Amino acid sequence: MITRLLVANRGEIARRVFRTCRSLGVSTVAVFSDPDADAPHVAEADLAVRLPGARPADTYLDIGRILDACRASGADAVHPGYGFLSENADFARAVLAAGLVWVGPPPAAIAAMGSKIAAKRLMAEAGVPVLPSLDPAAPGEFPVLVKAAAGGGGRGMRIVRGPDELAGEVESARREAAAAFGDGTVFVEPLLERARHVEVQVLADRHGTVWALGERECSVQRRHQKVVEECPSPGISPELRARLCEAAVRAARKIGYAGAGTVEFMVLGDRVAFLEMNTRLQVEHPVTELVFGVDLVRLQLDVAEGAALPPAPPEPAGHAVEVRLYAEDGDYVPQSGVLRRFEVPGEVRVDSGVESGSVISPHYDPMLAKVVAHGSSRARAVRGLVTALRRAKLHGLTTNRDLLIKILTNQDFLAGDTHTGFLSPTGPLHDDGPPREEPPGDLPVLAAALAMAAANRRRARVLASLPGGWRNVRSQPRRARFEQAEIVYDPLPEGVTVVAADPGRVILERDGVRHTFEVARYEGDETIYVDHAGGGLVLTPVPRLPEPVEQVPPGSLLAPMPGSVSRVEVAPGDRVTKGQAVLVLEAMKMEHRIAAPADGVVSGVHVEQGQQVDAGAVLAIIQEGNP
Repeated sequence: MITRLLVANRGEIARRVFRTCRSLGVSTVAVFSDPDADAPHVAEADLAVRLPGARPADTYLDIGRILDACRASGADAVHPGYGFLSENADFARAVLAAGLVWVGPPPAAIAAMGSKIAAKRLMAEAGVPVLPSLDPAAPGEFPVLVKAAAGGGGRGMRIVRGPDELAGEVESARREAAAAFGDGTVFVEPLLERARHVEVQVLADRHGTVWALGERECSVQRRHQKVVEECPSPGISPELRARLCEAAVRAARKIGYAGAGTVEFMVLGDRVAFLEMNTRLQVEHPVTELVFGVDLVRLQLDVAEGAALPPAPPEPAGHAVEVRLYAEDGDYVPQSGVLRRFEVPGEVRVDSGVESGSVISPHYDPMLAKVVAHGSSRARAVRGLVTALRRAKLHGLTTNRDLLIKILTNQDFLAGDTHTGFLSPTGPLHDDGPPREEPPGDLPVLAAALAMAAANRRRARVLASLPGGWRNVRSQPRRARFEQAEIVYDPLPEGVTVVAADPGRVILERDGVRHTFEVARYEGDETIYVDHAGGGLVLTPVPRLPEPVEQVPPGSLLAPMPGSVSRVEVAPGDRVTKGQAVLVLEAMKMEHRIAAPADGVVSGVHVEQGQQVDAGAVLAIIQEGNP
């Protein structure tokens, strides 16, 4: 029996495993890098061990230090979570060699699926349909998909639509794969456009029983990483579901699988093609848990302890939808900094690695939480999820909440018509052209203005009982100016009355309907956060007397986030064309290409390969035109 379990991971998945361990009476051990010293997963564990390392991003990849942590803490079992070492057969072997219980599949099964190239050959032998592998130097057809042979999560993956792009994208994919997984091997296969990404959850014991716990729809993706997942898929017929589940069971049996895993497929019409097998628990496992009424982590522990599964899995009930809430802007650029407030209300499941006050580091994936809703129907699950997202209080960092709501309320999504190009420039969310910044409604802005006025009066040292800006004879209306909007709040807009106005809460009535707004500000941050039933609004007041700001030269390319310069593509004096790569920034294990905004000449390069830069740093300067 397992008595003390170490989770060789961090954040949300560590907390998820700890939750099951607490219910079973299993003691828990966390490991942490220096940036994670105050993280919630560290505080929640019974014991925690620091993993020293020069590069925080590599800390959780150090097998020797993790085994040292097991010895120091007295752990007798290891759960790898997902990512990092979870699909590393050498790590599994080292855990077993140390006399510990490995909560995962046999090392031989991990190794069999560890290379997607070898995995495709094995699956073909097992009768699982696969796509052909193409020559990376001359594929003979386009578009194609360049993929990392190891790992997952969209890293080391590139779409190539023509021969001119091929060599550069293959090299970029190799670098990113090597940085993320320690293996830069890539391969090329045909790209099935507008296909669905569908995966089957499998669970196997060591006595010959293999379950297929239905399928998950994972087609809505950005940067080849899943954003929305649901169970069951709205676009899969019962006959196709049976084919997928049968193929997944064949795949698991072929490699002698045990534990929880996922077999992924591309589905285009009736065509099914094996994509990969993830020999670990998936990020999106909660939707399966809610529909089938199981605890997959508990079942992982049962299998690791030698228990046998019942002959057949439980029957599914209802529908579950999950969204991944990221700290990122509208261009999918990761954000880092302090998460001032994190609250998600409603009858939803929230699996998160953060809480109010958490610091989001540039070293790791920017996912804040998985928000999951379950309902008797797909429509009810989606409705509950949209309501929870709109009422969430997310302060301090830009998030993808608005994008998630836009996806969940899109007519194509509601009709179940999703595919891997859903978020592409030609997808249904972009049919009306690029997203526009809509002016915020006047009531939330008015609430912010009234809350600011109330806060100013509360801080007043004299005549605090008088309204702010009071005059015997009014000369002009009182206005509040924000970068996003401007509003007159005295006199009030026609038809609006103030029921209550305090620094943190404003109630307004318009045409007999009351609207409540919660308003928040934080020390050292002038930003105003307005939350209400319809969503959240972030406003930045325009100072009456602006402070002087540092000017940057015209044509400066600024770092969009903190990161490391992985490659510099140009030198001073080089001519560049619009869209040409100037340099590549690595952040959160992803490569971010910094391109020339226009044709011109490189007048200066301010960084070098390997240099760490802060957000906003000048990287290079492009002088436009033909100087």
